[in-house]
Amino acid sequence: MEANKILEKFEGKTILITGATGFLAKILVEKILRVQPNIKTLFLLIRAPNVGSAEQRLRQEIVDTELFRVLRDKLGENISSFLSSKIIPVSGDVSKEKFGIGDAELIDKMCGEIDFIINSAATTRFDERYDDAMDINAYGAMHILNFAKKCTKLKLLLHVSTAYVHGTRSGVIVETPFRMGETLEGAKLSYLDMDAEKKLLQQTKTRLQSDHNIPNHDFIQSLKDLGIQRAILHGWPNTYSFTKAMGEMVFEKFKENVNVVIVRPPIITSTCREPFPGWMEGLRTLDSIFVSYAKRKIKFFLGDPASILDVIPGDMVVNGILVAMAAHDTDKPRTENDDDDELANNIYHIGSSLRNPLSFKQLKWFMYHYLQKKPLTNNKGNPINVGKPATLSSMASFHRHISIRYLPFLKVLKVLNALLCNSYESSYTNSKRKINHSLRLAELYKPYLFFQGIYDDANAENLRTAMKSESDANAEMFDFDPTSIQWEEYFINTHFPGIVKYVLKK
Repeated sequence: MEANKILEKFEGKTILITGATGFLAKILVEKILRVQPNIKTLFLLIRAPNVGSAEQRLRQEIVDTELFRVLRDKLGENISSFLSSKIIPVSGDVSKEKFGIGDAELIDKMCGEIDFIINSAATTRFDERYDDAMDINAYGAMHILNFAKKCTKLKLLLHVSTAYVHGTRSGVIVETPFRMGETLEGAKLSYLDMDAEKKLLQQTKTRLQSDHNIPNHDFIQSLKDLGIQRAILHGWPNTYSFTKAMGEMVFEKFKENVNVVIVRPPIITSTCREPFPGWMEGLRTLDSIFVSYAKRKIKFFLGDPASILDVIPGDMVVNGILVAMAAHDTDKPRTENDDDDELANNIYHIGSSLRNPLSFKQLKWFMYHYLQKKPLTNNKGNPINVGKPATLSSMASFHRHISIRYLPFLKVLKVLNALLCNSYESSYTNSKRKINHSLRLAELYKPYLFFQGIYDDANAENLRTAMKSESDANAEMFDFDPTSIQWEEYFINTHFPGIVKYVLKK
């Protein structure tokens, strides 16, 4: 499939994008507007109390960001009129039916015009409150699907999931769908009943709310703990991957005649090429480790040095999304009798672990070499020199490190506090909180720090092969081939500088 044919698929079309202020969605919006200016309309669903607030978020968090620099340079003084003619911000929330939109005329307009829906709305915190994660990641999928069924022109609904719906599976993990009720290996419960989960969640919230003396922090923590507990019982390591898997089950079970495509990216990193290299927003898993190491807040790395980290730049994920949409935009209607093989072919792992693996050991040395040449500076402007990255290669070695280095000091503080009439209460409490926080984070990220899986991407490779089979001078416009990335060059010259410039603002 040539790039021009992909562009033709979106010419004159209307697209609804949910989660529009998210990192990936912003790259997607910018890409569409830049390469296909003849798009008809982009409805951008933005969580906001009203249209005015949605418009403000659109300006401040999307179109006025550095990401749109290339488009602004390209259009010059015409940028404002162009954007206002293409983008309609919609105040709404996927956790509500009809996205909570009360304007009947707007609903009718959207349902009558939308050709494609891209659902990128999600909460991505591993230990999100169970109610919020269920509302957005699981039942949000149902609300989007119900809305899609009312769109008379709809060609396709693309759902952005995550490769981590597979939990801690090991070996080669294929692009297969999740069936409603499915649980993972090692689950203590053999069936996932979403209705029962919703009922249990409501009962828990009612019980917690009946205690009028419960601090808000404890209320929230209880709901976070519930999510982790329910995830583990069903075989998932955290609330995020658990509820994202539920969302996939909803699409698989209730799609009926809606043409659904699911894209599963792994860890998404900064742009490698478009609209320019290194754009990043917020600190993600790997980036938090990099910044903590750069500031000498951590002096060791926890994880299996040989473990493969599946990472992919954000612009490649966007390219994969657009190519998958173009490939599945056919006139053949979907029916409920489509077989399992056809359904499985609608799922794409857009990652790197199979074809261009990056080990945890490689990444930590990339961090070290970068910071040797370009260290961060402290408040006085002096360079922060980092040591060579030591590694704790098991959870046992991590707990042993905590026991030797920190628990004795904590015990001393506890004794002094008792002897000196609580004079060290603040120091003791803060130290204990930091240690408990470190232990909790280690447990939360353990499945990924010691991950032993490889994500097969046969379906994604078929898309790439179809593109390569064409003689196309514009083939790079939609490139998402991970083998084209040289990891050391990318991290040292693109990704780490991007974190420093666009996230740390240094």
